[in-house]
Amino acid sequence: MASFEWRVHNPGGCRRVIVTKELPGQRWQDILTAADCRVEICTAEDILPAVAIQEAMAPGCDAAIGQLTEPWDEDMFKALKAAGGAAYSNYAVGFNNVDVTGATRQGIPVGNTPGVLTETTAQMAVTLTFAAARRTGEAERFLRAGRYAGWLPSLLMGELLWRKTVGVIGAGRIGDAYARMMVEGHKMNVIYYDIYPNERLEAYVAAYGDFLQHQGQEQVTCTRAATVEELLEAADCVSIHTILDESTRHLINAERLARMKPNAVIVNTSRGPVIDEAALVAHCQRHPAFRAGLDVFENEPELAPGLDQLDNVVIVPHIASATRWTREGMATLAAANVAGLLRGYPVWNRPDILPFLEGELPTVAPSILNAAELGLAMAD
Repeated sequence: MASFEWRVHNPGGCRRVIVTKELPGQRWQDILTAADCRVEICTAEDILPAVAIQEAMAPGCDAAIGQLTEPWDEDMFKALKAAGGAAYSNYAVGFNNVDVTGATRQGIPVGNTPGVLTETTAQMAVTLTFAAARRTGEAERFLRAGRYAGWLPSLLMGELLWRKTVGVIGAGRIGDAYARMMVEGHKMNVIYYDIYPNERLEAYVAAYGDFLQHQGQEQVTCTRAATVEELLEAADCVSIHTILDESTRHLINAERLARMKPNAVIVNTSRGPVIDEAALVAHCQRHPAFRAGLDVFENEPELAPGLDQLDNVVIVPHIASATRWTREGMATLAAANVAGLLRGYPVWNRPDILPFLEGELPTVAPSILNAAELGLAMAD
């Protein structure tokens, strides 16, 4: 299999499943073992090129679990089908790296891993928001460089976000969780932009506002913006939680950055290309009071020139979902997708994925993106 090494788990299994990266935890391996799968896992840390994955599938392959760093286009699904494959799962909730339409044409169901990332990713968005607003990265570098000579009234002053306005672009599960954290923890008003109204979030913030009023405190509000521009102009900090497609690529560009407050904070834990990274670098260079917190980048693992030199930008290496519970849960869901499909189970496709994470595994495939298009049976 080219020059990459592969580890075999359960070598006596009748079904062959390839997994393109080592995944955390044990439960996912147990799930595939119980489904009589021989599991071949690439141990290399490098991103596998398409040809290496196709070579791995070629001897005969029933299913594959791939990564968001790999482009699974229709040719990949043709190769999987030619090898006898009947299932694929992405080890991610997002699937912008997957040609789901192409997979459907090849008759391959595509799974993903939603639900388990919600609070973890929202928590990282909160972390980046305050790390940027309070200049913690800059302060740590200042201290480690031996520049701290004692407390000063004006040393490294940041922004207080208490009772300010938080903007959320994309009010799905993660954006919703982030908004609630900011409302509950910091009494912020919410303005959100989404193509669909989030009536549940609006009702929640209204009820929380009533609670605050009963406690003798000022209410909080939740407003749906008509446009991205309206949100950017109103918000003191903005967190992005959209999918990546052609409508959201460079959603945040130079023109829209210019509409934001000069001391605003922008955070991205969704997908890197949602922000025009070169435009962000230029904006941060011109506006030193403006701040950004980034977990994802436009051309990972490369950064736009100058980004890593900016003191007003906090950068971390795509770790928003990196808690043990979440990453092991993602592996469990990916394995359950594959095992369920190979066993002919119906499809779950419900928001509650906790039943898969402990105890006896439900006899369903948890999340299949093209289940309806392929006419797969749905669980009652």
